[in-house]
Amino acid sequence: MSIAQRLITAAFTASLALTVVGCSSTPSRESTGEYIDDSMITAKVKAAIFNEPTLKSTEINVETFKGDVQLSGFVAQPADAQRAAEVARGVKGVASVKNDIRVK
Repeated sequence: MSIAQRLITAAFTASLALTVVGCSSTPSRESTGEYIDDSMITAKVKAAIFNEPTLKSTEINVETFKGDVQLSGFVAQPADAQRAAEVARGVKGVASVKNDIRVK
């Protein structure tokens, strides 16, 4: 194997290693796959809340990090805040729900 081929192989191996390490997750940062999964979970939770006739979906915010859903915003009744959390827990892929919805 020539020196040029070895250098090309080493460069390719180094770039592949950096790519794999760059896409891995840490406790405070999601991997690319986790980000996509969380985006899908967020969309599903928002759709489920939107389809719930008793909830005003425009006043409820949804964020997801590593399968943990956080709800925030405002509702008119305490029961609406509990209902939003129940709806979110029913979505496939949700690991836990933190309910920060406030009653106005």
